[in-house]
Amino acid sequence: MNEAEFDKFADEYHAQHARSIRLSGEEPDFFAQYKVAEMARQVERAPAKILDFGGGIGNSLGHLKAQFPQSNVTLCDPSLRSLEIAKERFPTQGNFVQITGLPLPFADHEFDLILAACVFHHIDPAEHGAIITELSRILAPGGSFFLFEHNPYNPLTRKAVSECEFDKDAILVSSRQARRSLRGVSFRTVKTRFRIFFPRMLSALRFLEPALGFLPIGGQYFVQATK
Repeated sequence: MNEAEFDKFADEYHAQHARSIRLSGEEPDFFAQYKVAEMARQVERAPAKILDFGGGIGNSLGHLKAQFPQSNVTLCDPSLRSLEIAKERFPTQGNFVQITGLPLPFADHEFDLILAACVFHHIDPAEHGAIITELSRILAPGGSFFLFEHNPYNPLTRKAVSECEFDKDAILVSSRQARRSLRGVSFRTVKTRFRIFFPRMLSALRFLEPALGFLPIGGQYFVQATK
């Protein structure tokens, strides 16, 4: 999906996302919040600088500032309209940068933590390696890159993606593909965990999710790559 297509969907993003995930019983904010909370559990110390890569209209931004209040957060995205909406929502909580291709407009080792929340299924798989290499360049030694994606082997996830207008061109990325892309770059460790096993009606069971993270049936997964 190119910049113009992202711009077209920016104003309707929340409503379309909410419709596509209605079977989960949750609102879009639930999914943004769990991702940031997961990162906070995994990192050993608060990062000085965070990059929300492909952060769109800023769904993760408020949660990033809540979890890491002392961190400087930058949101980057190809869609100028999405960035405008994010800035309207969180005018004082981040830096907003439009990206138009590679190389990314950031210095070597600039960020201590990078988040890509369900971004790579919108990117041509042939470009994954080059983008991950560039993200590795701007990640500081000892920093972590978190790649969250939909699990293509979960039937409810596939249904949600198929019914979402802005995902009509999505190419879902398996955890194996993600690990392979990350291991081809200069990361010290790569760890994968699955999440989102229970809909809201079974939320009382969600305390089990950390113990179930090895099972490749969760609705989403994350790969943590440490440099």
